[in-house]
Amino acid sequence: MNQLELTDLTTLLRECAGQDEGVDLDGDILDVPFVELGYDSLAVLQTTGRIERDFDLILDEDAIDEAETPRAYLELINRALSERAAV
Repeated sequence: MNQLELTDLTTLLRECAGQDEGVDLDGDILDVPFVELGYDSLAVLQTTGRIERDFDLILDEDAIDEAETPRAYLELINRALSERAAV
């Protein structure tokens, strides 16, 4: 896989940490903070662990902590995937 899409991320979030009943992950959530989506840092960490295992990546923990929205998180993941593909 060369790029992780928003639909892939929402699927992983649901599988790793569930979904808050009041949140529509199928909507326009790219710039909505994870906290507002019902995902705390532990949920993002669980999802990150799954992505690292599934895609054989090692991600910068500080950068993950700073990625507060799905858009920022996807940019980080996709940058790592691109760098790996370039090697």
